[in-house]
Parts: sequence; structure tokens; C-alpha cells
Amino acid sequence: MRVRIESDGEKLALTELQDWLARDPRARALSVAAVSTPGPTMGALDALEIVLASAGDIANFAVGYAGWRLARAGGRVRGARTLTFGSSTVDVSGLDPEQLADLLRRLEAGDSNDDDVQS
Repeated sequence: MRVRIESDGEKLALTELQDWLARDPRARALSVAAVSTPGPTMGALDALEIVLASAGDIANFAVGYAGWRLARAGGRVRGARTLTFGSSTVDVSGLDPEQLADLLRRLEAGDSNDDDVQS
């Protein structure tokens, strides 16, 4: 399962999230790739693409994301709050780790044949 976390106009948030996941003991094993778009802001980070290959990966990402969100500016969520999987786009900023993991499992079950993430 591939998901994409969009910048939501705040590209620094993606860099911070990528760094956080790389340092998190459980989430650092996840495949996290930066996605940038060519153009006037060449090389600017637009999204993170994350591969979740197992139920453990889903849980580790959910806990890592929630930890990052809580650590940022007193839990205020700016940027990196839109998750895209297939044709589904969801604001995950208000979800706790269990709710996010449940959402990811439901998205995977409902769209398991679509391995591509929408831009």
C-alpha cells in the first residue's frame, strides 16, 4: 500500500515529518520517499510517499505521524495533514494513532487493487 502525505502549502512540514519518521525507532524502517515537482520551485518538496507493506507498518506510521503532530508547535497541525491513497484524499490532522491506523486499513481493504497514489 502506497500513501502520500501532501504539503498543504507548507513544505517545511514535510521535511520535519520525514526527519521525524527517520528518527522514530519503529517508523524509521518504513520506505519514505520525497516527491518534488519540476517547475518554478524546482526541487521543492511537495509530498512524501510512504510504502506500508504490513499491518505493523500501518501501526508504526500512525504512531510516528501522531507523535510528530503532537511534538510540533504544541500539537497545532499546519501542513502535511492530507493523506492520499488511490482516489481517496483525507485530512488526518484530527486522528489519533488508532483512528489513523484504522482508516489506513479500511482504505487498503476497499481499494486493494490500486497500488498507485494520485498526484
